[in-house]
Parts: sequence; C-alpha cells; structure tokens
Amino acid sequence: MIPVLVALAALSLTPPAPARPSPRAKPAAKVATAKAKAKAPPAPPPVELVPSAEVTRVADWVAGSDDHGALPYAIVDKAGAALFLFDGKGKPLGSVPVLIGIAPGDEATPGIGSKNLAEIGPAEKTTPAGRFLAKFGVAAGKQKVLWVDYATSVALHPIPPGANKKEQRRERMLSPSPEDNRITFGCINVPVAFYGKRIRPTFQRKGGYVYILPDSKPIEDVFPPLHAWTVRNAAVAS
Repeated sequence: MIPVLVALAALSLTPPAPARPSPRAKPAAKVATAKAKAKAPPAPPPVELVPSAEVTRVADWVAGSDDHGALPYAIVDKAGAALFLFDGKGKPLGSVPVLIGIAPGDEATPGIGSKNLAEIGPAEKTTPAGRFLAKFGVAAGKQKVLWVDYATSVALHPIPPGANKKEQRRERMLSPSPEDNRITFGCINVPVAFYGKRIRPTFQRKGGYVYILPDSKPIEDVFPPLHAWTVRNAAVAS
C-alpha cells in the first residue's frame, strides 16, 4: 500500500508538460503588424516630372553660355511646381516637386525681408522670379538653409517640422497636380530626402545658382542674356 501512495505522491509533484502552441497561431505582434498594413492607405504613385519648354530652354542657355560659372544650379519651374538640379558641368542630378509661395507673382514686396511672418499679407507671399546666387546660412531657430535671396527671406529647405498640419504640405507635394503646391510664404520647400542627398552636398561647398522661372513676366525680361544667346545660336545655325 505504501509504494502506491509514494507513487501517487511523486506523480502529484511532477509539473505538467507545457502546452504546445497551435501551429496556426501567430504572435500577437505579427498579427497587429499585419492588420496595420491592411489598413494603411496605398503609397501614392510617383510624380512624373517632365521639363517644360521653358525649363529646357533655360537649361540649354545656362550650360551653353556658362552663365553658372561652373557652379551647380537649380531651375525652379513655378508653373509646374518642380525643381530640376544640375551639377557644375550641366549634368542633371534629379528633379522633385516643390512647394512655393501662395500668391502668384514675380516680384518680392519691398522690405518684406524685415517683416515678421505674422505681418506678411496673403498677396505678399510670392516666390520671386530671377537668377540668384544661393549659399547656405542660418535662419530663425538656428536652422541651416540654402538662402536663395537673403534680402527678401526666400530660402530653399525641406518642409518645416513645425508647419501647420492643416496646410497638408506633404500631401500637396505628393499630389500629381501642381495647382495645390502654392502654400508657403515665399520659400521653396523640397522633399527632405532630396535636400539631404542632393541639395546639401551639391551646394554646401561654394553655393550655386537658382533660376526661378516667372509666373507672368516674359522669360527674356527675367533673364535678359537668354534672348541674345538664342538669337546668336539661331544665326549660327542658319
């Protein structure tokens, strides 16, 4: 009788075997990740940027006449809300959609560079057209930006982290239409990845030129040497 009791006691002290998980069961983290992916909206299609006739004309003139003095340069097409980047030899380095000033216009309001943002009216939020020697410098909040025109506070930089979410700047930048890309106070916003991988390393050493195409002015009025170069090339070709 005693051996049976001892055997029962030993059996009661033996821990039960651990339950095996069902081969179909998935870890909770993976299930949550799968659900999140299922609910996530599809990635927007890439925006196809085709240079306009005006962009091509300016690019040919800059490279053909050495107007950039062997410095890198960017051409900003306000009508197409796009930027086209080139190195000092005229080689294309890429293109991206941009955000520009809310108000159409090719001139900066006199004295706007000395105004606070709150003092700038809607009609003054323009991205001026022209040829600018751009260099890196410090802006408000000790943020380093590529100053296109320091006197009028026009800079080229990514979307500010503190931008109002209601403005939907990132969504505007990714949209296929350029019509909703006018949202800034006049600065030119570019994608953060392009800024870090292309703009910064290309311009950080000596700076470069930024050519901003006009909204309404004749392009020859904004870039006077363009007309003479075109006429000269036409005469040579004939």
